[in-house]
Amino acid sequence: MNEQLFLSIFEQWWIVFVLVLIWSIIWKGMALWHSARRQQIGWFIVFLLVNTIGILEIMYLFYIKITKQSKKE
Repeated sequence: MNEQLFLSIFEQWWIVFVLVLIWSIIWKGMALWHSARRQQIGWFIVFLLVNTIGILEIMYLFYIKITKQSKKE
């Protein structure tokens, strides 16, 4: 019964699942790339292991942008 429930939910909401997956992969990839370039191993491991649907990754990327702007001034 659980299998049938899962399949019926997936059939109805598959496009949402795909969009969330794409959203998450894009933000995770950007955050992983930036943390690797900045040699921040701790952040890299967190991004690699924790899935937050892009929320933590977005916060990290905005933090980097703010710190870069404040260093320029």
